[in-house]
Amino acid sequence: MIRDALTVFRKELLDALRDRRTLLMVLLSSVAIGPLVLVLISALVSGMEKRAEAREIVVLGLDHGPSLVNYLQRQTYTLKPAPADWEKQLQDSKLGDPVLVIPADFEAQLARGDAPVVEVVGSSANQRANTGMRRLVNLLQGYNREQATLRLAVRGLSPAALEAMQVEERDIANPATRAAQLATMVPYFVLMAVLYGALNAALDTTAGERERGSLEPLLMNPAARTALVLGKWGAVASVGMLIAVLSCFSFLPGQWLLKSETLAALFRFGAPEMLRFLALLLPLAGALAALLMAIAIRCKSFKEAQANATVVVLGVSMLPLATLFNQEGVQAWHLWVPALAQVTLMGRVLKGEPTALLEHAVPLGVCIALTVLAVAYVARTLKTAAVR
Repeated sequence: MIRDALTVFRKELLDALRDRRTLLMVLLSSVAIGPLVLVLISALVSGMEKRAEAREIVVLGLDHGPSLVNYLQRQTYTLKPAPADWEKQLQDSKLGDPVLVIPADFEAQLARGDAPVVEVVGSSANQRANTGMRRLVNLLQGYNREQATLRLAVRGLSPAALEAMQVEERDIANPATRAAQLATMVPYFVLMAVLYGALNAALDTTAGERERGSLEPLLMNPAARTALVLGKWGAVASVGMLIAVLSCFSFLPGQWLLKSETLAALFRFGAPEMLRFLALLLPLAGALAALLMAIAIRCKSFKEAQANATVVVLGVSMLPLATLFNQEGVQAWHLWVPALAQVTLMGRVLKGEPTALLEHAVPLGVCIALTVLAVAYVARTLKTAAVR
């Protein structure tokens, strides 16, 4: 049976490699996905860093608040007048900074002891401007504290009398964890590359052969059905595993494309991380190959198999989103769900967190069980179902 399975494996693998156009597109996408994702993340972080380093504030009514303008300039910020159509530019995301609006009677209200209303205008739909609003609000709060200190000093009171306690912020997240927050999409794209790498080969070796009429002559051979299925599954799993290796390997040279020096210093993906990624992805590639074959084996055409396989594609695409919507951290049941377990553990690898052997054993056992059940189902279907 092993000899027959190896013969079918070689035949199916050669058939998959002969479809050069499809194979080339899959290989290119898997190799390019790493550098592309890193370039996109780097461009995002680099843009945020450039806006922070520019230290520019867009102000409407520069002449209305000389004292406030003086304070902002003492904080080494450059003030720019707001354009005439600043509201429209904010709504259209053409203006990348929030606008500080100073009322005309700002200084007069301050002189009377009133509290003038100063607006920080942004747009929640404009991500660039929205990220700068908190920085600008903190600056204005600093101006408030300075004015309050001066008023108390004039009256001979200590500003410390207004502070019952001192509050200090401390971030206990390590640098790798902070960098991993920006690289959360990396495990997701690697996972999808493995899925689409196995998808075409799994459908072609089952529903595709049935549609072409080449499955019936193959079943007329004296080889055991289990050997035929194992050979087919081995070829499909090998293609998916090849995509996994290439996709993970692409992140090694992909780090050279990082434009942000901060991200380049924090993001570390070397050979140890790649091996841990592969330890999680290779069993999943085999499980996905078997599951896709089990779905496609009952279909009479390639298009029908594609439609039915959409359920698997949607499931694998949606399950990792549980890590984004879950605010309570990793749950124990996450490790028992294929795709979700792999994304969860790959995220921990990027954060530099240690993982226990049991945490790897649970997803591995689930993938093995899923593979055995799906392969057994395909073999049983070929034994009992009539081939038309």
